[in-house]
Amino acid sequence: MEHQFVTELQNNQNIVHKVCTLYTNDRDSHNDLFQEITIQLWKAYPKFRNESKFSTWTYRVALNTAITLYRKSKRTIKTQDFDSVIFKISSEDYDPTEEQQLRLMYNAVKQLGDIDKALVFLYLENKNYSEIGETLGISEVNARVKMNRIKTKLKTILNP
Repeated sequence: MEHQFVTELQNNQNIVHKVCTLYTNDRDSHNDLFQEITIQLWKAYPKFRNESKFSTWTYRVALNTAITLYRKSKRTIKTQDFDSVIFKISSEDYDPTEEQQLRLMYNAVKQLGDIDKALVFLYLENKNYSEIGETLGISEVNARVKMNRIKTKLKTILNP
């Protein structure tokens, strides 16, 4: 069982890293959240019944863990964003446009509510609305409606 879990986690660890990136601002917090999600996955693994794909189950556990810890962290002191303090060496061929756009998008998404963040994350992972609904515990129609509302919110945030 342990070997099977480790293999599945290795195959799906990018899911956990992406969730960590969405809910943290620095490398230490990212690593802490990754560790906590891994622990929660391991604790819950004996109850995994293969009724859904391992990746879908991983999304659900990772997002629930991140949201729970994120809500707890709102009670703590705010730290400086890791990306704002690292030094970058730019070359003449470097075009920061895409990176700036990604940073703006991440900042906009971070302004959304917990469930909305999770929905955007799954949408950007090219999950269909049926999988999104299953992962978040909502109907496919509700996922579609929420996503349309979120797109409107993001447009407002990005273009005030």
